[in-house]
This record gives sequence, C-alpha cells and structure tokens, in this order.
Amino acid sequence: MNFNFPRIKRLPPYILAEVTRLKMEARQRGEDIIDFGMGNPDQPTPDFIVDKMIEATRKGHNHRYSASKGINKLRLAVTDWYKRRYNVDLNKDSEVVVTIGSKEGISHLALACFGPGDNVLVPTPTYSIHTYAIVIAGADVISVPLTGDKDFFESCMEAYNRSWPRPKALIINFPHNPTTATVEREFFERVVKFAKENEVMIIHDLAYADIVFDGYKSPSFLATPGAKEVGVEIFTLSKSYNMPGWRVGFVCGNKEMVQALTYLKGYLDYGMFQPIQIASIIALNKGDDASKEIAAMYQERRDVLCDGLNRIGWHVEKPKATMFVWARIPEKFRAMGSLEFGKLLLKEAKVAVTPGIGFGREGDEYVRFALVENEHRTRQAVRGIKGVLS
Repeated sequence: MNFNFPRIKRLPPYILAEVTRLKMEARQRGEDIIDFGMGNPDQPTPDFIVDKMIEATRKGHNHRYSASKGINKLRLAVTDWYKRRYNVDLNKDSEVVVTIGSKEGISHLALACFGPGDNVLVPTPTYSIHTYAIVIAGADVISVPLTGDKDFFESCMEAYNRSWPRPKALIINFPHNPTTATVEREFFERVVKFAKENEVMIIHDLAYADIVFDGYKSPSFLATPGAKEVGVEIFTLSKSYNMPGWRVGFVCGNKEMVQALTYLKGYLDYGMFQPIQIASIIALNKGDDASKEIAAMYQERRDVLCDGLNRIGWHVEKPKATMFVWARIPEKFRAMGSLEFGKLLLKEAKVAVTPGIGFGREGDEYVRFALVENEHRTRQAVRGIKGVLS
C-alpha cells in the first residue's frame, strides 16, 4: 500500500533529531551529560497545587467527562487573573477558552482560523509550533526576521507589503522564545493600530509572562486599548507554576477567534481531567508568590551561566526574561553552524544545547541554553565549555 498523508508531507524532517540521538547514545554509554536542551522545568509543582489535585481526584464525580472549553470556575479564575495582573476585563463565557497546554491552543486555533491560500506572518527564529501550526493548517508562512538591529515591527510592515495575498494574521511571542527579546507597551499599540487598519488577526503567545528579571515587567497584549477587537493572547501554567506536564493553558480575547476555537474543540476533546482544572484554579488564585520564587530561581541560574560564559571568553548578554539564554556562537566557531557546534559541545564538553537552526534559518549563528540545570551543574558545564573554547 502507498498511503498519502498530505499534512505530514508539508512538515520538514526534524532537524534536531541527530543531536537528540547523540545525547541519548552518550547517556547510554554512561556519560554525564549536562542538558540545557529542552525548556522543561526541572523543579516540582508547588505542594499547594499538588495537594488540591489529590483532594479533587478522590472525589468520584470529578472522574467523568469534563467541559471542552474548561469548567466554569477555571474560566472565572482566568478572568480574575487578568484583572489582577493587567486590569483587563474578560467575559468568561465568550472571551476565554481553556486549552490542553499552549501548543494545543495555538495548533487548534490555527486550524480554526486558517486554511489553504491564507498567509500568516511569523517571526524567525521562533518556537517551532508558531510556524508549524500554520503549516499543518494548510496555510503559508511569511517569515519575518527577529535578529540583528532592525526594528521588528518595521520588518513586519515590509513583509506585509510585499506579500500577496495580504497576510491574514501575525503571530508574536514576547518575551520571546528562543531569542529572549522583550517589548514595551508601545510595541503592542503599534501592532493594534496596524491590525485595525489592515484587518489582520493577532495571536500573542505570553508563555513567559512571569519569568522576568531585574525589575522588568512583561506587558500583556490584551491590556492595549482595542486589542480584543483584533486578536487573542495565549498563556500557559507550565513555566509560571512549574506545571509543564499538567498541560494547562488558555486563549483569551477576541470573541470571534475564541468562539471559533471553542467550536472546533467541541468536536475534538472533552477537556482536561477535572481535578487538573480544579488544581489550576488554585494555581491562578494563590500562586503569585510561587511564580515570583520560580522567576528568582531562573534569575540566579541565568547569572551563574552568563557570568561563567563571559568569564571564559564567550560573550553573552543577560536576558531580561524567559528561562533561556540565546548565545551567539563564538566567532572562531561560527562558520560551522549551530548544529555542528552543538554536536561539538556535546562530544567535548558533555553539554547539550539546542542549535539555533532548529528555530529557523536566522537562528543558525546561535545556540539556546534552557536554564533547567542547577547552579552546581551549570558551573560544571562552564568548565567543560572552557576546554572547548581554548
């Protein structure tokens, strides 16, 4: 049989598969690999959230099918969270839908909103689902460089004006994965004005809202006047509350976009296990201090890694946000590209990083460190990298 899978054919080979394979082979040989690769929080979920999950799990009525759009009290907690954090008013019934993590939300939102013939502006480099959710939906990606000194908004305008058909949407993500780029409120004001004038949908991924350092506060797109008229914002509990495996997120904002996603999800799932949703209510309502402690931990790890790399001659800037360090490859190794440099660090330093090429062609002069190793292991990694650089 020669089966044809058209959506699968549109997806490229997984470019980081070789690095993943080499990392697993090294561990199978007994090598101690210090892994900064995947942005997978290494600390446990706070006890008060876990305890609520256990309590809710013991109640049999919570074992039944749940609600695809999220239970009422969780959507209410989302609206309270937005009001408390950003002074944004949301209607829990028409402007909020709970998703099974942010990746599911982005992917199914793309399926609901886009199709063949649609163009969507997407930064490059960027988190892979921002690109491939559009590809899977059958639409076309118009890449907008997010590197160098050029103003990103101006790059968006250039890409929009040279594209035909005109792009239907813009996907943005600030604080940004992988580049750690940040914006101020003025950026979103420009985005909203542009979107209104050109009838462009905006999708903003706010996954790293709480992982901020040195007094920086990440603005919400939805806090911009007029934002709900043109777009939505996506958040996940994964990073703010150490809940990556729980898979809880939400999409909020524009009623038409939220209801399109809600309608599609009604065909696809029955929502998360209800005790997970109940525990998520506690996280949103009572987790502000916990998220601040988590951010402080990442800041300590950031300082150890960046100070260590700078000390050994690898100049890197300290990010103002995210759980990543986006490091330009030292000049004498730059020509080899991020994939080969990543393999070199793995082999010689016993350190795993993510090659920047995995986030788009413009990332090939960089590697990404995820701050998921403790300070002791990070110092050990710096010593290993020093041997490679020298």
